[in-house]
Amino acid sequence: MSSLDGPVHTPAQLPILSPAGGANQIRVRAYNERLVLSLVRLYSSQSKADIARRTGLSAQTVSVIMRALEKEGLLSRGEPVRGRVGQPSIPMRLNPDAVYSFGVKMGRRSADLVLMDFLGKIRLQLHQTYAYPLPDVFLDFITSGIRELESRLDEKQRSRIAGIGIAAPFELWNWEEEVGSPKGAMDVWRDFDLHAEIAARVPYPVYLQNDATSACGAELVFGIGPSYPDFVYFFIGSFIGGGIVLNSAIFSGRTGTAGAIGPLPVRGKNGETLQLLEVASIFVLENMLRERGLDPQPLWYSADDWIDFGEPLEMWIQDTARALAQAIVAAASIIDFSAAVIDGGFPGWVRERIVQATIHEAAMLDLQGVVMPDIIEGAVGAHARAIGGASLPIFARYLTDQNVLFKEVENAEGT
Repeated sequence: MSSLDGPVHTPAQLPILSPAGGANQIRVRAYNERLVLSLVRLYSSQSKADIARRTGLSAQTVSVIMRALEKEGLLSRGEPVRGRVGQPSIPMRLNPDAVYSFGVKMGRRSADLVLMDFLGKIRLQLHQTYAYPLPDVFLDFITSGIRELESRLDEKQRSRIAGIGIAAPFELWNWEEEVGSPKGAMDVWRDFDLHAEIAARVPYPVYLQNDATSACGAELVFGIGPSYPDFVYFFIGSFIGGGIVLNSAIFSGRTGTAGAIGPLPVRGKNGETLQLLEVASIFVLENMLRERGLDPQPLWYSADDWIDFGEPLEMWIQDTARALAQAIVAAASIIDFSAAVIDGGFPGWVRERIVQATIHEAAMLDLQGVVMPDIIEGAVGAHARAIGGASLPIFARYLTDQNVLFKEVENAEGT
């Protein structure tokens, strides 16, 4: 049995150790296995020589590790690549069917349950809408949804499920009026232990993370992360949220709320001071549609299938862009981010319009003394929160933290 089948550790608990005893040797092997898998994932495919060069591990050590991972089915062989001299190089890739994970996005208007493979591709998914989230409704969606998705898998596939990751807003009881729930209805969340309640109902390890942080993590791992080591991230859901990436790792801050950009003050179009979430959130568009006698429900049926609501949608996009531009300039005034990434629970054509409008609005501001980041679209898309949630069990069991990974590569290539 591989050391990967042992207890779950975080990367911080798995430093490279001197092999002074059996326990240390097991921990070193577990760390090195994670490092190899992470590098193969990062670069899509890697040969044994590539891994040895990037990690500084000996060719013999890398060969032993990669043979073991291939035997377990975690790695698969690509076609040999023949060079001018010597033996052909055999690239190794992650086997997408080696590991699966459930990811759950809990929003204030809808929930998603996905089954993700080892490469981050969604294989199966379920979606449910509601007026506002309540614990019983959400728990029933998860338990019944997992049973339904399990029924579509064979026994071998079910045995490869690493866990379930929950991406949920923190402090759900806040902004009750904006959500439109009855007064006091959301107070049930104040003393509700979501992690414990889910763990008591499912046979898998459970991981919980803020929804916007999960989306940011998905962008870091599966999106633009390899190209931008530092970026500020905006995810526009029912309420806008975000994250900060520094040195290829999520920066959560002293209390874990760094990058919670929703309360950031911005100036409204009438000169009033508002919080960013009061302008650049989908609930604002929902209210605009209702005021015009239009049904806002299509906003929540499917994030990929919005209809063009015409004038109110364009107004919301322009208001959102104006507020985002101010937020990006404020963020860039503190940290010289290389990128400001914008994504959300909407189709790609809406995201493109928001980004282009934000670029235009930012150019209209006083940028003296500000080094502006690239303002770009997120690459993961509307399901970023669920994908980020699903990645939690996989990283906990098989992969290294992005920050640890990049440091190892830099150290090895710098020698």
